Amino acid sequence: MPTAAVDPTRRDRPPSARAGGHAYSGGVSVDVAPSPVLQTPGAVAGAPGSPDAAVAWHYGDPFGEQKAAAQRVAVVDRSHRSVSRITGAERLSWLHTITSQHIANLPDGHSAESLDLDLNGRVLHHFVLTDLDGTLWLDTEGGHGTELLGFLQKMVFWADAKPEAADFAVLSLLGPETDTLLPALGLGELPGLYAAAALPGGGFLRRMPGDSFDLLIPRADLAAWWTKLTSAGARPAGMWAYEALRVAALRPRVGVDTDERTIPHEARWIGGVEEQGAVHLNKGCYRGQETVARVHNLGKPPRNLVLLHLDGSADERPATGDDVTAGGRTVGRLGTVVDHYELGPIALALVKRSVPAGTELVVGSMAAAIDPDSVPSDEGVQAGRAAVDRLRGR
Repeated sequence: MPTAAVDPTRRDRPPSARAGGHAYSGGVSVDVAPSPVLQTPGAVAGAPGSPDAAVAWHYGDPFGEQKAAAQRVAVVDRSHRSVSRITGAERLSWLHTITSQHIANLPDGHSAESLDLDLNGRVLHHFVLTDLDGTLWLDTEGGHGTELLGFLQKMVFWADAKPEAADFAVLSLLGPETDTLLPALGLGELPGLYAAAALPGGGFLRRMPGDSFDLLIPRADLAAWWTKLTSAGARPAGMWAYEALRVAALRPRVGVDTDERTIPHEARWIGGVEEQGAVHLNKGCYRGQETVARVHNLGKPPRNLVLLHLDGSADERPATGDDVTAGGRTVGRLGTVVDHYELGPIALALVKRSVPAGTELVVGSMAAAIDPDSVPSDEGVQAGRAAVDRLRGR
């Protein structure tokens, strides 16, 4: 296989010290074979040991790729995600009982996001699911796939449901001009939000929030689909572009923007399919539901996922997992760090709810500030708390 192009700004520099790129330390790592798309001229692989090491981080023009993804249409290789499928007549009702989203009556050709939690309500896995033509498809971070599939297989018992690995790959289309690719996709129209349409020759196209679509296709067809889409006008874009737009949209990535203590409320995953969430509040029967209900009805999450603007004057970037400090005191954990074509260096972080937006923060050796528009509203009293106060005569 040809060697991917070398980016001179990244040569001989550790992942946490690369200017303009994705600083990473810990969380999800993916031990999979390099994608064949890395043979594309100009492709620069993700940093060794990072979640994106097996795919292209960019193709020589990171900010141009971001602009195309935001303003026109771009295709991103996300084939390092892990894909599984579940067959059987009870696949939906069974998965409904052990995960966080309400999917018992999910219509054919529709999708949802869901979580697997531990007994204390902490996030273990985030995944996207699509039910199409009698098969329920799941895709998640590559480093989480084996563990999630193992959990599902252990939980089958007597249900008519069969989870198994699927040799499929994910490509993502980003941008408002995705409809120009309809002839190449072999479709007459694009599906609606969280809906899916079968592709000729196998696989399907699924719409995700924002101007984002995922293709789940047989892995053997990955290179052919890449060529077809780029020949039809989609600009090749690396994971740098995907991550920059994801961070700006405040959409967390499990294992990178979450840690072993993260609960769903902190990561903005509360809500049903129509709310673009991953945890439905009017269902039970899943591990960790007690914590979700308690926080929703009686408490507040200890941390909030917020957008940080970083001082871009330094060459180095802080790393995922670094402490966020205020006045020398740790007040949060840094998640994804990335350079955005318009916003400059930005990051997601889990920061204590008590920290005001105007607080002067430090991450690594850099100053940071919370984007005030990213702070969740903390107004209102939960129904459970109001009931307790009434019983106490308050």
